[in-house]
Amino acid sequence: MHIRPGRILGKRILLADDQKGVRHAIRYLLELDDHEVTEACDGKEAFEFFCAGQFDLVITDYAMPEMAGNDLAARIKTLIPAQPVLMITGYTQGIIDGANPVDAVLNKPFSFQDLRGTIARLLTNA
Repeated sequence: MHIRPGRILGKRILLADDQKGVRHAIRYLLELDDHEVTEACDGKEAFEFFCAGQFDLVITDYAMPEMAGNDLAARIKTLIPAQPVLMITGYTQGIIDGANPVDAVLNKPFSFQDLRGTIARLLTNA
């Protein structure tokens, strides 16, 4: 594991967001830290990718077609309870409860430093 203060480098990350522009912007930021990013356009596609591969971290939007981010997280946690899942969302109320088993939430818009710090916290504790 490559670690620099406040950052972790070179991880495999599954990124699920139905907005192509958001996915591409986040992918660009993640690739600055040498992460290998697999993009999914909805929760269903993300779950298929997850089942077919291994990921150090899953980053998911909350509101997506086919399968919402909290449902994706629940399915992932059923398979691998310790899998770190980060939710990125514009929804700020009512998403942190028993029906949302994510490990952390970043509210959109967020800074690159917040993203890096959250990834470092989740993967250092993993």
